[in-house]
Amino acid sequence: ETFVYAKTLLSLMMKYKHPEGKFLIIGGGIANFTDVAATFTGLIKALEHYSSDIKEHKIQIWIRRAGPNYVEGLRKVKAASDKLGLGLKVYGPETHITAVIPMALGLMEALPEPDLSQACGPPVRKMIPGAGSKPSTQKPAPPASTHTIVTATPETTSIVFGMQNRAVQGMLDFDFMCKRKKPSVEAM
Repeated sequence: ETFVYAKTLLSLMMKYKHPEGKFLIIGGGIANFTDVAATFTGLIKALEHYSSDIKEHKIQIWIRRAGPNYVEGLRKVKAASDKLGLGLKVYGPETHITAVIPMALGLMEALPEPDLSQACGPPVRKMIPGAGSKPSTQKPAPPASTHTIVTATPETTSIVFGMQNRAVQGMLDFDFMCKRKKPSVEAM
């Protein structure tokens, strides 16, 4: 099923060439019941199927994923990327889910990818200091321009319109994993 979905998506991306290439960002929160390694098996098959076309169309693929068996899934997709010469960028829950987009677009420097070589446990990378470590010294937002990046702080909260139970649960799961003191969802 994932193979068919990924194959369809890639074929649509390659329908028209763009001289500067394109971006495919595969992101997700912390899955509760989805085996990440199993779903990436279908993605890997699609990458193998279209590897030469992906290179020809200059498609950059960035992945940020977490959930059950995510380390094995990230290892498998990174190994496939290395074998096929696709240059995928792969991140786990140690990287904030929204950080991948500005990195992919070149609006901020890409963070180093996590070390996936360890035998077990999550990838090792120094965590970004969180709330309570020291008073915030955040600079004021820059003046509006064509590319303004607005980042969240440890105190940022959100109001979710409508009954988006799955989205809210994903946000709360991420809060828990990050040991956030105050939930990021203020109201629904």
